[in-house]
Amino acid sequence: MLAIVESCTLIGIDGYLVKVEVDVSSGLPGFEIVGLPDTAVKEAKDRVRAAIKNSHFSFPGQKITVNLAPADIKKAGPFFDLPIALGILAATGQVASEQLYGKVFVGELSLEGTIQSVSGVLPMALSLLRLNKEAFVVPRINSWEAVLAKGLDIFAAASLNDLIDRVSTGNLEKVYFKQDENKSLENLPDFSDVVGQDAAKRALKIAAVGNHNLLMVGPPGSGKTMLAKRLPSILPPMSHDESIEATRVYSAAGLLDKDNPLVTDRPLRSPHHSASAAGIIGGGRIPKPGEISLAHNGVLFMDELPEFRKDVLESLRQPLENGLVTISRVAAALDYPAKIMFIAAMNPCPCGFYGDHTKECKCSEYQIMRYRNRISGPVLDRIDIQIEVPRLSYEETRHNVQQETSKDIRQKVIMAREFQKKRYKDTSINNNSQLDSEGIKKWCMLDGEGEELLKASYDILGLSMRAHHRILKVARTIADMEQKNRISVENLAEAIQYRRMEHEN
Repeated sequence: MLAIVESCTLIGIDGYLVKVEVDVSSGLPGFEIVGLPDTAVKEAKDRVRAAIKNSHFSFPGQKITVNLAPADIKKAGPFFDLPIALGILAATGQVASEQLYGKVFVGELSLEGTIQSVSGVLPMALSLLRLNKEAFVVPRINSWEAVLAKGLDIFAAASLNDLIDRVSTGNLEKVYFKQDENKSLENLPDFSDVVGQDAAKRALKIAAVGNHNLLMVGPPGSGKTMLAKRLPSILPPMSHDESIEATRVYSAAGLLDKDNPLVTDRPLRSPHHSASAAGIIGGGRIPKPGEISLAHNGVLFMDELPEFRKDVLESLRQPLENGLVTISRVAAALDYPAKIMFIAAMNPCPCGFYGDHTKECKCSEYQIMRYRNRISGPVLDRIDIQIEVPRLSYEETRHNVQQETSKDIRQKVIMAREFQKKRYKDTSINNNSQLDSEGIKKWCMLDGEGEELLKASYDILGLSMRAHHRILKVARTIADMEQKNRISVENLAEAIQYRRMEHEN
Protein backbone atom coordinates (compact mmCIF):
# COMPACT_ATOMS: atom_id res chain seq x y z
CA MET A 1 0.00 0.00 0.00
CA LEU A 2 1.19 3.52 -0.80
CA ALA A 3 1.04 6.55 1.49
CA ILE A 4 2.20 10.12 0.80
CA VAL A 5 3.17 12.58 3.54
CA GLU A 6 4.35 16.12 2.85
CA SER A 7 7.53 17.36 4.48
CA CYS A 8 10.10 20.09 4.03
CA THR A 9 13.86 20.41 3.75
CA LEU A 10 16.29 23.29 3.97
CA ILE A 11 18.34 24.56 1.04
CA GLY A 12 20.52 27.46 2.18
CA ILE A 13 18.11 29.56 4.20
CA ASP A 14 15.02 28.63 2.20
CA GLY A 15 12.54 25.83 2.76
CA TYR A 16 11.79 23.36 -0.04
CA LEU A 17 8.69 21.17 -0.14
CA VAL A 18 9.34 17.41 -0.26
CA LYS A 19 6.84 14.59 -0.78
CA VAL A 20 7.65 11.50 1.27
CA GLU A 21 6.21 8.53 -0.64
CA VAL A 22 6.13 5.29 1.35
CA ASP A 23 5.33 1.96 -0.29
CA VAL A 24 4.89 -1.18 1.84
CA SER A 25 4.62 -4.29 -0.34
CA SER A 26 5.04 -8.03 -0.13
CA GLY A 27 8.50 -9.48 -0.60
CA LEU A 28 11.65 -10.01 1.38
CA PRO A 29 11.84 -7.66 4.41
CA GLY A 30 13.85 -4.55 3.58
CA PHE A 31 13.94 -0.79 4.10
CA GLU A 32 15.26 1.47 1.35
CA ILE A 33 15.30 5.27 1.11
CA VAL A 34 15.81 6.81 -2.33
CA GLY A 35 15.76 10.36 -3.66
CA LEU A 36 19.34 11.57 -3.10
CA PRO A 37 19.44 11.11 0.69
CA ASP A 38 22.60 11.95 2.63
CA THR A 39 23.95 9.82 5.50
CA ALA A 40 21.73 11.47 8.12
CA VAL A 41 18.64 10.69 6.02
CA LYS A 42 19.72 7.08 5.39
CA GLU A 43 20.24 6.56 9.12
CA ALA A 44 16.57 7.47 9.62
CA LYS A 45 15.80 3.79 8.89
CA ASP A 46 17.15 2.69 12.26
CA ARG A 47 15.65 5.63 14.18
CA VAL A 48 12.21 5.15 12.61
CA ARG A 49 12.17 1.38 13.18
CA ALA A 50 13.04 1.75 16.89
CA ALA A 51 10.68 4.71 17.40
CA ILE A 52 7.69 2.85 15.90
CA LYS A 53 8.33 -0.28 17.99
CA ASN A 54 8.96 1.65 21.23
CA SER A 55 5.78 3.67 20.65
CA HIS A 56 3.88 0.34 20.66
CA PHE A 57 2.98 0.34 16.99
CA SER A 58 3.60 -2.54 14.62
CA PHE A 59 6.60 -2.28 12.31
CA PRO A 60 5.86 -4.20 9.07
CA GLY A 61 8.04 -7.18 8.21
CA GLN A 62 7.71 -6.43 4.50
CA LYS A 63 9.54 -4.54 1.81
CA ILE A 64 9.49 -0.78 2.55
CA THR A 65 10.52 1.74 -0.10
CA VAL A 66 10.65 5.44 0.74
CA ASN A 67 11.03 7.97 -2.07
CA LEU A 68 11.84 11.61 -1.29
CA ALA A 69 10.51 13.62 -4.21
CA PRO A 70 11.72 15.51 -6.16
CA ALA A 71 14.52 13.01 -6.59
CA ASP A 72 17.00 15.46 -8.15
CA ILE A 73 17.35 17.60 -4.98
CA LYS A 74 19.90 16.52 -2.37
CA LYS A 75 18.20 15.74 0.95
CA ALA A 76 20.22 16.37 4.10
CA GLY A 77 19.48 16.31 7.82
CA PRO A 78 17.05 14.53 10.11
CA PHE A 79 13.92 16.43 8.97
CA PHE A 80 12.25 13.35 7.47
CA ASP A 81 12.19 10.95 10.45
CA LEU A 82 8.67 11.93 11.48
CA PRO A 83 7.06 11.96 7.98
CA ILE A 84 8.69 8.60 7.14
CA ALA A 85 7.30 7.07 10.34
CA LEU A 86 3.85 8.53 9.64
CA GLY A 87 4.01 7.23 6.05
CA ILE A 88 4.77 3.69 7.25
CA LEU A 89 1.91 3.81 9.77
CA ALA A 90 -0.47 5.16 7.11
CA ALA A 91 0.62 2.59 4.53
CA THR A 92 -0.04 -0.23 7.03
CA GLY A 93 -3.43 1.16 8.13
CA GLN A 94 -2.41 2.12 11.65
CA VAL A 95 -3.35 5.74 10.97
CA ALA A 96 -5.80 7.05 8.34
CA SER A 97 -4.05 8.70 5.38
CA GLU A 98 -6.74 11.35 5.06
CA GLN A 99 -5.93 12.56 8.58
CA LEU A 100 -2.44 13.48 7.37
CA TYR A 101 -3.62 15.23 4.23
CA GLY A 102 -3.04 18.99 4.00
CA LYS A 103 -0.39 19.03 6.69
CA VAL A 104 3.41 19.31 6.42
CA PHE A 105 5.49 17.40 8.96
CA VAL A 106 9.14 17.72 10.07
CA GLY A 107 10.98 16.32 13.05
CA GLU A 108 13.74 14.01 14.20
CA LEU A 109 12.76 10.90 16.14
CA SER A 110 14.60 9.51 19.13
CA LEU A 111 14.68 5.74 19.61
CA GLU A 112 11.95 5.97 22.24
CA GLY A 113 9.66 7.93 19.91
CA THR A 114 10.02 11.50 21.21
CA ILE A 115 10.18 14.20 18.54
CA GLN A 116 13.44 16.12 18.68
CA SER A 117 14.18 19.64 17.48
CA VAL A 118 15.55 20.40 14.02
CA SER A 119 17.19 23.54 12.65
CA GLY A 120 15.70 25.82 10.01
CA VAL A 121 12.02 25.61 11.05
CA LEU A 122 11.39 29.35 10.53
CA PRO A 123 12.75 29.44 6.95
CA MET A 124 10.64 26.36 6.20
CA ALA A 125 7.53 27.99 7.67
CA LEU A 126 8.06 31.17 5.65
CA SER A 127 8.47 29.13 2.46
CA LEU A 128 5.33 27.10 3.18
CA LEU A 129 3.45 30.35 3.73
CA ARG A 130 4.47 31.51 0.26
CA LEU A 131 3.28 28.15 -1.13
CA ASN A 132 -0.15 28.72 0.48
CA LYS A 133 0.14 25.72 2.77
CA GLU A 134 -2.16 25.89 5.77
CA ALA A 135 -0.78 23.59 8.50
CA PHE A 136 2.77 22.87 9.65
CA VAL A 137 3.44 20.23 12.33
CA VAL A 138 6.79 20.75 14.07
CA PRO A 139 8.60 19.52 17.19
CA ARG A 140 7.22 21.25 20.26
CA ILE A 141 10.61 22.79 21.05
CA ASN A 142 10.61 24.51 17.62
CA SER A 143 6.99 25.67 17.74
CA TRP A 144 7.74 29.12 19.25
CA GLU A 145 10.05 29.79 16.33
CA ALA A 146 7.62 28.55 13.68
CA VAL A 147 4.75 30.84 14.78
CA LEU A 148 6.83 33.85 13.79
CA ALA A 149 5.64 33.05 10.25
CA LYS A 150 2.29 34.79 10.72
CA GLY A 151 -0.58 33.36 8.69
CA LEU A 152 0.41 29.69 8.91
CA ASP A 153 -1.26 27.32 11.39
CA ILE A 154 1.46 25.79 13.57
CA PHE A 155 0.90 22.56 15.49
CA ALA A 156 3.29 21.18 18.09
CA ALA A 157 4.18 17.51 18.52
CA ALA A 158 5.99 16.04 21.53
CA SER A 159 6.15 12.35 20.63
CA LEU A 160 5.00 9.91 17.97
CA ASN A 161 2.36 8.45 20.31
CA ASP A 162 1.04 11.88 21.25
CA LEU A 163 0.88 12.99 17.62
CA ILE A 164 -0.98 9.87 16.43
CA ASP A 165 -3.53 10.27 19.22
CA ARG A 166 -4.11 13.90 18.35
CA VAL A 167 -4.25 13.27 14.58
CA SER A 168 -6.78 10.45 15.11
CA THR A 169 -9.04 12.64 17.25
CA GLY A 170 -8.55 15.79 15.19
CA ASN A 171 -7.23 17.55 18.28
CA LEU A 172 -3.80 18.76 17.20
CA GLU A 173 -1.99 21.09 19.61
CA LYS A 174 -2.17 24.50 17.94
CA VAL A 175 0.44 27.01 19.07
CA TYR A 176 -0.31 30.69 19.68
CA PHE A 177 2.59 32.89 20.63
CA LYS A 178 3.09 36.59 21.08
CA GLN A 179 6.74 37.55 21.05
CA ASP A 180 7.85 40.39 23.30
CA GLU A 181 9.74 42.67 20.94
CA ASN A 182 10.73 45.22 23.55
CA LYS A 183 14.24 46.34 22.67
CA SER A 184 16.38 47.12 25.68
CA LEU A 185 19.88 48.47 26.14
CA GLU A 186 20.16 47.11 29.66
CA ASN A 187 22.36 44.15 28.76
CA LEU A 188 24.60 45.99 26.30
CA PRO A 189 27.90 47.70 27.22
CA ASP A 190 27.48 51.48 27.47
CA PHE A 191 29.48 54.20 25.74
CA SER A 192 29.72 56.08 29.03
CA ASP A 193 32.30 53.47 30.10
CA VAL A 194 34.73 54.78 27.48
CA VAL A 195 36.93 57.61 28.77
CA GLY A 196 38.17 60.10 26.18
CA GLN A 197 38.57 59.11 22.53
CA ASP A 198 36.13 61.80 21.42
CA ALA A 199 37.29 61.63 17.79
CA ALA A 200 36.75 57.86 17.65
CA LYS A 201 33.31 58.23 19.26
CA ARG A 202 32.41 60.85 16.67
CA ALA A 203 33.44 58.48 13.87
CA LEU A 204 31.37 55.65 15.36
CA LYS A 205 28.33 57.92 15.56
CA ILE A 206 28.73 58.79 11.87
CA ALA A 207 29.12 55.11 11.03
CA ALA A 208 25.96 54.28 13.00
CA VAL A 209 23.91 56.97 11.24
CA GLY A 210 24.95 56.03 7.69
CA ASN A 211 25.67 52.32 8.29
CA HIS A 212 29.25 52.87 7.12
CA ASN A 213 32.15 50.44 7.39
CA LEU A 214 34.91 51.60 9.76
CA LEU A 215 38.56 50.77 10.49
CA MET A 216 40.30 51.77 13.73
CA VAL A 217 44.10 51.90 13.82
CA GLY A 218 45.91 52.32 17.11
CA PRO A 219 48.35 50.81 19.62
CA PRO A 220 47.39 47.99 21.99
CA GLY A 221 45.14 49.08 24.84
CA SER A 222 43.91 52.28 23.21
CA GLY A 223 40.27 51.14 23.40
CA LYS A 224 39.54 49.90 19.86
CA THR A 225 37.80 46.69 20.95
CA MET A 226 35.97 48.47 23.78
CA LEU A 227 34.55 51.01 21.33
CA ALA A 228 33.54 48.39 18.75
CA LYS A 229 31.66 46.26 21.28
CA ARG A 230 29.58 49.27 22.30
CA LEU A 231 28.49 50.09 18.75
CA PRO A 232 25.29 47.94 18.82
CA SER A 233 24.08 49.96 21.83
CA ILE A 234 23.78 53.13 19.69
CA LEU A 235 22.23 51.54 16.60
CA PRO A 236 18.48 51.98 15.99
CA PRO A 237 16.20 49.10 17.07
CA MET A 238 15.54 46.47 14.45
CA SER A 239 12.19 46.57 12.69
CA HIS A 240 10.04 43.42 12.76
CA ASP A 241 11.06 42.58 9.18
CA GLU A 242 14.75 42.96 10.06
CA SER A 243 14.28 40.73 13.10
CA ILE A 244 12.62 38.05 10.99
CA GLU A 245 15.47 38.22 8.44
CA ALA A 246 18.11 37.81 11.16
CA THR A 247 16.12 35.06 12.89
CA ARG A 248 15.81 33.19 9.60
CA VAL A 249 19.61 33.04 9.27
CA TYR A 250 20.12 31.97 12.88
CA SER A 251 17.43 29.31 12.51
CA ALA A 252 19.15 27.82 9.46
CA ALA A 253 22.43 27.79 11.40
CA GLY A 254 20.78 26.11 14.41
CA LEU A 255 21.77 28.95 16.75
CA LEU A 256 18.40 30.18 17.98
CA ASP A 257 17.58 30.55 21.65
CA LYS A 258 14.65 28.14 22.06
CA ASP A 259 13.15 30.18 24.90
CA ASN A 260 13.30 33.49 23.03
CA PRO A 261 13.65 32.66 19.34
CA LEU A 262 13.12 36.07 17.74
CA VAL A 263 16.40 37.95 17.30
CA THR A 264 15.55 41.48 18.51
CA ASP A 265 19.01 42.89 19.26
CA ARG A 266 21.31 43.73 16.39
CA PRO A 267 23.89 40.94 16.17
CA LEU A 268 27.55 41.58 16.97
CA ARG A 269 29.78 38.84 15.59
CA SER A 270 33.47 38.88 16.46
CA PRO A 271 35.28 35.90 14.88
CA HIS A 272 38.84 34.97 15.88
CA HIS A 273 41.57 35.75 13.36
CA SER A 274 42.21 32.03 12.85
CA ALA A 275 38.77 31.63 11.22
CA SER A 276 38.67 30.09 7.73
CA ALA A 277 37.06 31.62 4.65
CA ALA A 278 34.16 29.14 4.98
CA GLY A 279 33.72 30.18 8.63
CA ILE A 280 33.54 33.87 7.72
CA ILE A 281 31.72 33.77 4.37
CA GLY A 282 29.85 30.48 4.75
CA GLY A 283 30.11 27.12 3.06
CA GLY A 284 31.21 23.63 3.99
CA ARG A 285 30.16 20.23 2.64
CA ILE A 286 26.59 21.09 3.58
CA PRO A 287 26.70 24.91 3.16
CA LYS A 288 25.94 26.87 6.31
CA PRO A 289 25.76 30.65 6.88
CA GLY A 290 29.09 32.18 7.86
CA GLU A 291 29.88 34.94 10.36
CA ILE A 292 29.14 37.66 7.82
CA SER A 293 25.57 36.33 7.36
CA LEU A 294 25.11 35.79 11.10
CA ALA A 295 25.90 39.52 11.43
CA HIS A 296 23.12 40.40 8.93
CA ASN A 297 21.41 43.66 10.01
CA GLY A 298 24.08 44.02 12.68
CA VAL A 299 27.84 44.36 13.12
CA LEU A 300 30.74 42.17 12.02
CA PHE A 301 33.80 43.10 14.09
CA MET A 302 37.17 41.76 12.97
CA ASP A 303 39.87 42.54 15.53
CA GLU A 304 43.55 42.30 14.55
CA LEU A 305 42.52 42.58 10.90
CA PRO A 306 45.97 41.94 9.31
CA GLU A 307 46.24 38.65 11.24
CA PHE A 308 43.36 37.15 9.24
CA ARG A 309 44.38 34.96 6.33
CA LYS A 310 44.74 36.67 2.96
CA ASP A 311 42.02 34.55 1.31
CA VAL A 312 39.61 35.43 4.14
CA LEU A 313 40.16 39.17 3.71
CA GLU A 314 39.85 39.01 -0.07
CA SER A 315 36.63 37.01 0.20
CA LEU A 316 35.05 40.03 1.94
CA ARG A 317 35.14 42.14 -1.23
CA GLN A 318 31.90 41.05 -2.88
CA PRO A 319 29.74 40.80 0.30
CA LEU A 320 30.85 44.27 1.49
CA GLU A 321 29.88 45.70 -1.89
CA ASN A 322 26.61 43.83 -2.52
CA GLY A 323 25.33 42.83 0.93
CA LEU A 324 24.96 39.27 -0.35
CA VAL A 325 27.02 36.07 -0.26
CA THR A 326 26.69 33.58 -3.12
CA ILE A 327 28.09 30.11 -2.43
CA SER A 328 28.32 27.97 -5.55
CA ARG A 329 28.30 24.19 -5.40
CA VAL A 330 27.83 21.54 -8.09
CA ALA A 331 24.21 21.00 -7.11
CA ALA A 332 23.16 24.62 -6.60
CA ALA A 333 24.17 28.23 -5.95
CA LEU A 334 22.98 29.46 -2.53
CA ASP A 335 22.46 33.10 -1.57
CA TYR A 336 22.89 34.28 2.03
CA PRO A 337 22.10 37.86 3.12
CA ALA A 338 25.03 39.91 4.43
CA LYS A 339 23.88 43.50 4.95
CA ILE A 340 26.28 44.40 7.72
CA MET A 341 28.22 47.23 9.27
CA PHE A 342 31.82 46.09 9.00
CA ILE A 343 34.05 47.27 11.86
CA ALA A 344 37.74 46.38 11.94
CA ALA A 345 40.65 47.15 14.25
CA MET A 346 44.38 46.83 13.75
CA ASN A 347 47.73 47.91 15.18
CA PRO A 348 49.78 50.40 13.12
CA CYS A 349 52.69 47.93 12.89
CA PRO A 350 53.68 44.42 14.06
CA CYS A 351 54.89 45.61 17.48
CA GLY A 352 51.94 47.98 17.74
CA PHE A 353 53.74 51.20 18.67
CA TYR A 354 54.46 52.95 15.38
CA GLY A 355 53.68 56.65 15.90
CA ASP A 356 53.17 56.18 19.65
CA HIS A 357 54.48 59.03 21.83
CA THR A 358 55.29 56.82 24.80
CA LYS A 359 56.82 53.60 23.48
CA GLU A 360 59.35 53.37 20.70
CA CYS A 361 58.49 51.29 17.62
CA LYS A 362 61.03 48.52 16.96
CA CYS A 363 59.80 47.62 13.48
CA SER A 364 61.70 48.32 10.28
CA GLU A 365 60.06 50.17 7.40
CA TYR A 366 59.89 46.91 5.47
CA GLN A 367 58.13 45.14 8.37
CA ILE A 368 55.60 47.98 8.66
CA MET A 369 54.95 48.00 4.92
CA ARG A 370 54.62 44.21 4.79
CA TYR A 371 52.22 44.24 7.76
CA ARG A 372 49.95 46.89 6.24
CA ASN A 373 50.04 45.28 2.80
CA ARG A 374 48.23 42.28 4.25
CA ILE A 375 45.13 44.42 3.76
CA SER A 376 44.79 44.98 0.03
CA GLY A 377 43.76 48.21 -1.62
CA PRO A 378 40.40 46.83 -2.84
CA VAL A 379 39.46 45.82 0.72
CA LEU A 380 40.51 49.23 2.12
CA ASP A 381 38.51 50.90 -0.66
CA ARG A 382 35.36 49.33 0.78
CA ILE A 383 35.93 50.79 4.25
CA ASP A 384 34.31 54.23 4.36
CA ILE A 385 35.86 55.56 7.57
CA GLN A 386 39.47 54.97 8.63
CA ILE A 387 40.53 56.59 11.90
CA GLU A 388 43.38 56.65 14.37
CA VAL A 389 42.72 55.67 17.98
CA PRO A 390 45.76 56.96 19.93
CA ARG A 391 46.88 55.95 23.40
CA LEU A 392 45.39 58.14 26.15
CA SER A 393 47.66 60.14 28.42
CA TYR A 394 47.43 59.61 32.18
CA GLU A 395 45.65 62.94 32.61
CA GLU A 396 43.01 61.91 30.06
CA THR A 397 42.36 58.61 31.83
CA ARG A 398 41.73 60.48 35.11
CA HIS A 399 39.54 63.16 33.56
CA ASN A 400 36.24 63.00 35.43
CA VAL A 401 34.01 64.56 32.78
CA GLN A 402 30.58 62.93 32.48
CA GLN A 403 30.62 60.76 29.34
CA GLU A 404 27.69 60.64 26.94
CA THR A 405 25.56 57.52 27.44
CA SER A 406 24.56 55.06 24.73
CA LYS A 407 20.93 56.02 25.25
CA ASP A 408 21.64 59.69 24.48
CA ILE A 409 23.78 58.84 21.46
CA ARG A 410 21.17 56.41 20.17
CA GLN A 411 18.50 59.10 20.20
CA LYS A 412 20.70 61.34 18.05
CA VAL A 413 21.40 58.47 15.67
CA ILE A 414 17.68 57.74 15.35
CA MET A 415 16.94 61.42 14.64
CA ALA A 416 19.56 61.51 11.88
CA ARG A 417 18.24 58.27 10.39
CA GLU A 418 14.72 59.72 10.37
CA PHE A 419 16.11 62.66 8.39
CA GLN A 420 17.52 60.15 5.87
CA LYS A 421 14.29 58.18 5.85
CA LYS A 422 12.28 61.21 4.73
CA ARG A 423 14.66 61.81 1.85
CA TYR A 424 14.53 58.19 0.66
CA LYS A 425 10.84 57.55 1.40
CA ASP A 426 9.98 56.79 -2.24
CA THR A 427 13.01 54.56 -2.86
CA SER A 428 14.37 51.19 -1.71
CA ILE A 429 17.30 52.93 0.04
CA ASN A 430 17.40 52.69 3.84
CA ASN A 431 20.65 54.52 4.62
CA ASN A 432 23.43 56.47 2.95
CA SER A 433 25.78 53.50 2.59
CA GLN A 434 23.33 52.01 0.05
CA LEU A 435 23.54 54.93 -2.34
CA ASP A 436 24.49 53.97 -5.89
CA SER A 437 26.03 56.22 -8.54
CA GLU A 438 22.68 57.73 -9.51
CA GLY A 439 21.80 58.36 -5.87
CA ILE A 440 25.15 60.05 -5.24
CA LYS A 441 24.59 62.39 -8.21
CA LYS A 442 21.12 63.24 -6.97
CA TRP A 443 21.62 63.62 -3.21
CA CYS A 444 25.34 64.39 -2.74
CA MET A 445 25.57 67.66 -4.64
CA LEU A 446 28.49 69.97 -3.82
CA ASP A 447 28.96 73.70 -4.38
CA GLY A 448 31.92 75.09 -6.30
CA GLU A 449 34.22 75.24 -3.27
CA GLY A 450 33.33 71.66 -2.36
CA GLU A 451 34.07 70.46 -5.89
CA GLU A 452 37.51 72.10 -5.79
CA LEU A 453 38.33 70.47 -2.44
CA LEU A 454 37.21 67.04 -3.62
CA LYS A 455 39.17 67.37 -6.88
CA ALA A 456 42.34 68.33 -5.01
CA SER A 457 41.91 65.39 -2.62
CA TYR A 458 41.23 63.01 -5.49
CA ASP A 459 44.46 64.00 -7.25
CA ILE A 460 46.74 64.31 -4.21
CA LEU A 461 45.59 61.15 -2.42
CA GLY A 462 45.22 59.11 -5.61
CA LEU A 463 41.68 58.05 -4.73
CA SER A 464 39.79 55.40 -6.66
CA MET A 465 36.29 56.12 -7.92
CA ARG A 466 34.93 53.86 -5.18
CA ALA A 467 36.78 55.85 -2.48
CA HIS A 468 35.53 59.07 -4.10
CA HIS A 469 31.94 57.82 -3.83
CA ARG A 470 32.41 56.69 -0.24
CA ILE A 471 33.73 60.11 0.79
CA LEU A 472 30.56 61.68 -0.62
CA LYS A 473 28.38 59.16 1.22
CA VAL A 474 30.11 59.91 4.53
CA ALA A 475 29.83 63.65 3.88
CA ARG A 476 26.10 63.14 3.21
CA THR A 477 25.79 61.37 6.58
CA ILE A 478 27.63 64.16 8.43
CA ALA A 479 25.25 66.69 6.88
CA ASP A 480 22.29 64.54 7.97
CA MET A 481 23.54 64.63 11.55
CA GLU A 482 23.25 68.42 11.31
CA GLN A 483 19.81 68.12 9.64
CA LYS A 484 21.12 69.85 6.49
CA ASN A 485 19.94 69.13 2.95
CA ARG A 486 23.16 70.32 1.30
CA ILE A 487 26.67 69.09 2.01
CA SER A 488 28.91 71.91 3.24
CA VAL A 489 32.66 72.22 2.69
CA GLU A 490 33.16 71.46 6.38
CA ASN A 491 31.17 68.22 6.05
CA LEU A 492 33.24 67.21 3.04
CA ALA A 493 36.55 68.10 4.71
CA GLU A 494 35.69 65.95 7.71
CA ALA A 495 34.76 63.02 5.43
CA ILE A 496 38.11 63.32 3.61
CA GLN A 497 39.93 63.21 6.95
CA TYR A 498 38.41 59.78 7.55
CA ARG A 499 40.45 58.27 4.68
CA ARG A 500 43.46 57.76 7.00
CA MET A 501 45.21 55.04 5.04
CA GLU A 502 45.26 57.13 1.85
CA HIS A 503 46.78 60.02 3.80
CA GLU A 504 49.71 57.84 4.86
CA ASN A 505 50.44 56.22 1.49
